Amino acid sequence: MMSPFQFKNYQPRPLEIIDTTLREGSQTSLLHDHYKYFFTQSDKVEIARSLIVYGVKFIELFSPIISPRERDDFNAIKAVRDELIMQKGYTFLLAHVRCHPDDIEAAIDAGADGLNIYIRLSDTARYSHGKDIDTVVSRARTLIEDVRKNYPDLILRFSGEDAFRTAEDDLFRVYDQIAPFVDRFGTPDTVGVAIPSVVARRLELLRERYPSVEFEGHFHDDRGFSLINALEAVQNGMRYINTTLLGIGDRSGITSMTALLYNLYIDKYYDHLEGYSLRGSYPINVMFASKLKKLVPSKEPVSLTNRTHTAGVHQQAMLNHASTYEPFPLDQFGVSESEMLLGPLSGWNMIYYFLKEIKYYNLDEATARQIAAVFKERIYDYKSGTSPTTILVDLAEKEFGLTRIAIPDQFKDNILQRLDEESQAALAAAADGNNNAEARREAAVSIK
Repeated sequence: MMSPFQFKNYQPRPLEIIDTTLREGSQTSLLHDHYKYFFTQSDKVEIARSLIVYGVKFIELFSPIISPRERDDFNAIKAVRDELIMQKGYTFLLAHVRCHPDDIEAAIDAGADGLNIYIRLSDTARYSHGKDIDTVVSRARTLIEDVRKNYPDLILRFSGEDAFRTAEDDLFRVYDQIAPFVDRFGTPDTVGVAIPSVVARRLELLRERYPSVEFEGHFHDDRGFSLINALEAVQNGMRYINTTLLGIGDRSGITSMTALLYNLYIDKYYDHLEGYSLRGSYPINVMFASKLKKLVPSKEPVSLTNRTHTAGVHQQAMLNHASTYEPFPLDQFGVSESEMLLGPLSGWNMIYYFLKEIKYYNLDEATARQIAAVFKERIYDYKSGTSPTTILVDLAEKEFGLTRIAIPDQFKDNILQRLDEESQAALAAAADGNNNAEARREAAVSIK
């Protein structure tokens, strides 16, 4: 009996994120900042669960051949995926593998749904394996043809690594031989050299030459173009895009998942947002930032920074009309107090961030850890409908004696954080002539 979860039975959406946080993202140097070096299995399980709940249907993982730990982590992630099938549908786990039989065998044995096969093609990249194009073509075709014959239900993608520094003729010589056997061709900008016009031209040539094959983009940010290159690719018909949470990855990273979806929303590509839980964008960014022991970076569009205003002239304009300096719908992406989703799964980083950066309490990380432990233990005992925010603030003030940082009078009206409709209404009332300083403080959230 044919499994209902085979890829051939899946109808791809206009945009399919292939999130590679647990592969490409594991290569970020940010993990070294706090001597962490790698994501634990617990981290990986939580990240995978969050991606699935968010609506991601394709998750890329390392080949299990890398180490026994990666093999065990692969199995743990697969178990989480299986737990969520009834709730969120099937999510395909793709193994990133060399064009080598040992890698492929290990991934198949681990139960991967698909293989993201790659080989170095550019003149520069081929130095690492020393093979000429004819040898690459012969070996790749033989191996992939054999895999397709023996495992017809596997999802197969083939990428010529460093594709944008590979001569088009060389790329086509290889892809021509592989096209009959794969579902997708990758177009990795491995070292971040591409610009939007080159991306559009390359995609046009590939689509003309291989009309029955889908394409996948992987864009590095060495020149700061990963997001705009991904947008260019999507707008020119590319269905599959590699992303990571917060855009982390090797060197400068790749395209941020939430930044890509946010920009597609702004550009009214609404059909490309099908199935993604956009209001979970900021919470998933906060969750992941806590794994890196950081706040959501200011360069991430779906961040609290995009609702922070410090200039007096900006603040005055915001009192009159919020859209003056907030033209984009961040509420739709969870950037509001009500959407921070404080609860029993909140990490201490999120609680520290909320109390210090949003509520402006004076506390250190050690105290935040203590408050988080008590909060996570007690929140289960509160009645349904009780605001976690109220619980946390009450705990911080009454049991830990936290006080808010005093702001000099001359700066109180110069710092503003827009949050929810209630605070906007209060600010509007203040703008209409309410000069009560306490009312203004209740209406606005101060940011350090």
